[in-house]
Amino acid sequence: MLTQLMTRKRVSVLAALMASALSMSAQAKVDSIHFLVPGGAGGGWDSTARGTGEVLKKSDLVDTISYENMSGGGGGKAIAYLIKTAEQSTDTLMVNSTPIVIRSLSKVFPQSFRDLTPVAATVGDYAAFVVPANSKYTSFTDIVNDYKKDPSTITVAGGSARGSMDHLVAALAFKAGGGEPRRLKYLAYDAGGKAMAGLLSGETTLLSTGLSEALTLADAGEIRILAMTGDQRSPSAPDVPTLQELGYDATFVNWRGFFAAPGVSDEKADEFAEVLGEMYNTDQWKTVRDRYGWTEIYKPRKEFVAFLSQQEKEIGDLMRELGFLK
Repeated sequence: MLTQLMTRKRVSVLAALMASALSMSAQAKVDSIHFLVPGGAGGGWDSTARGTGEVLKKSDLVDTISYENMSGGGGGKAIAYLIKTAEQSTDTLMVNSTPIVIRSLSKVFPQSFRDLTPVAATVGDYAAFVVPANSKYTSFTDIVNDYKKDPSTITVAGGSARGSMDHLVAALAFKAGGGEPRRLKYLAYDAGGKAMAGLLSGETTLLSTGLSEALTLADAGEIRILAMTGDQRSPSAPDVPTLQELGYDATFVNWRGFFAAPGVSDEKADEFAEVLGEMYNTDQWKTVRDRYGWTEIYKPRKEFVAFLSQQEKEIGDLMRELGFLK
């Protein structure tokens, strides 16, 4: 009887160990990921890669994580490098975002997302329109009305060049409000922080920026966020109306996501996409997501490609309307 009992215990222990091993195997689908960041440390691409890597490592979804920053060419240097080294880069994921679409259309670099293997969009940041706390404008509708009367009275600041994302999003919003987007007075600064400083000093009327970038100063009482570009209000800013709520048919999200090298097998790309999907179910993810104020917009593989194609069309149409594309 004792022998039978001990045998049962051994079987139970072995079964538990096998179940644990199978569970770990089912969860840890990817042994290693090398994150390629097309910009410097501290930027949005860098924080997305490192925040994602932190979650994947701490939650035991990926065994080995490494990072490489490669600035240059508006992200083009890293794209060209990933294509050139594709055969040796099967464990590499490059982070990117909306600018890969804009800069490809603008011919800042010759490649597009089609030259890579889109894996998944993972997070997003909505755009926001911001005024100083002491501004006479208390609603985005008031600014739109003044713009329609005389566009020269409204100057919009952005942390990127003319024809780039901050400019295009502002043009989209004023167009949706019935204004002439070509007449938008856009003042380009070489960084978001400098654009914010220009707004607070009175150089500009309005700032076009990311919602997450505006939240800290709004909480400090230095600025007011008049509107944001989500299809619904953000839990991080529940008092900020969407453009749609105000009657303007416009939405925009600056997605961030990951691309593998060209030629990576469907099986490998699916494994990357699956492990990124599993990331959302971890406690570690919630901590990192809330730290950066990210919105979850998981779009794996085919869904990601369809999203990119649609965004390329919409942004291309707007850029042509504004005269940035022929």
